[in-house]
Amino acid sequence: MLAQTQLGGSMIRVSSVFAAGFLAAVMSVVAAAPARADDPAFLALSAGYYDINDNFDAAEARIEYRHDEKFWIFKPFAGVMATSDAAVHGYAGVLVDIYFGRRWVLTPSFAPGLYHDGDGKDLGGAVQFRSQLELSYRFNDRSRLGLSVNHISNASIYDSNPGTESVAITYAIPLGN
Repeated sequence: MLAQTQLGGSMIRVSSVFAAGFLAAVMSVVAAAPARADDPAFLALSAGYYDINDNFDAAEARIEYRHDEKFWIFKPFAGVMATSDAAVHGYAGVLVDIYFGRRWVLTPSFAPGLYHDGDGKDLGGAVQFRSQLELSYRFNDRSRLGLSVNHISNASIYDSNPGTESVAITYAIPLGN
């Protein structure tokens, strides 16, 4: 359970403060990182372990389309995740590619979406938000092999907000040029 602090009658989640700090750090790194205009769109395929911090663990598979167009520093993407417990999460959001040299790419992303728990973990409601951090190795053909960690929760818009975390291996296949 996340720690909470009482401030002026309203609850402020420590995770929100962490997320804001993380976003500020990412933005400062992105501003200094060189742009990589040569990266195409990607079809990303992932396999992983769902609900690593709780007792509703399951196998997870994801497929995503990652657009090549940039809007300022952000690239749109959309995907669907399914678990071996029949949970399904469809989402669309934005990502940022942060390059460390030619080979390593750090990709934070954020995406709201709709979730159905199937026979798996009840996350409190249909509307869920996924934040993810992925570190990938970029091959000569621009394909990428990476490891990601993500968190899905409803940001307390429902009475119950158990959230879940996943870890996955992703292979991103370049599309087009």
